[in-house]
Amino acid sequence: MRLGEFKGFAGAALALVAVLVLLASLPSPAVAQTRLAAADKTAPVENTPSTAQEPESPNAPGIPSDATTVTLDVPARPVALLSGDSDWANGFKSIIGAIEKVDAAVKTAGLTPTGRPFAVFLSTDDNNFHFEAMAPIAEKPEGKTELTDGVKLGVSPSGKAIKFLHRGSYDDIDSTYDLITAFLDEKGLEAKNLFVEEYLTDTKDSGDASLEADIYVFLK
Repeated sequence: MRLGEFKGFAGAALALVAVLVLLASLPSPAVAQTRLAAADKTAPVENTPSTAQEPESPNAPGIPSDATTVTLDVPARPVALLSGDSDWANGFKSIIGAIEKVDAAVKTAGLTPTGRPFAVFLSTDDNNFHFEAMAPIAEKPEGKTELTDGVKLGVSPSGKAIKFLHRGSYDDIDSTYDLITAFLDEKGLEAKNLFVEEYLTDTKDSGDASLEADIYVFLK
């Protein structure tokens, strides 16, 4: 599941665990069963550092040997964005399609991209999810709130978050969310039902094993 109410993303095992700087701002969720639903049941966060930290131990219980974790204060950034809805089966295709529209609108408007695209998951259930595809830009043009094809201008999510790295196909991302949920549970951290996936590699194939993505989980 995904942190708040995430669809049961079942998949192969992947490397995971933690650091965020949401787009230098990307948001927090409910991870593994409707992708992080279990996380909402954990204890409140206490003394979570606001700057990046080294992993406690690469072999800590419940954490893969190649995982790293970092807690960050993610700043809001200007973005071009497009809202969308999808079922989980077609989720990656829907996200990539929305990102392509955002990128095209940014290019047409002559705006300057400043980072990798990402998806902000705003609500999820067992079957569907609502999201916003975002592309960070240098600055919002004055007097404009919208570009072409329904693409709007806004800001990315901000706040305290942990960033987790997913390596492997998107079809297997559920395995990473399972690990995230276990990590949050173990650390007694409480997540918001809001999370971000920042795509570090260019791929349109959900089965592409070369995919790398940062998952930002925002904390309460």
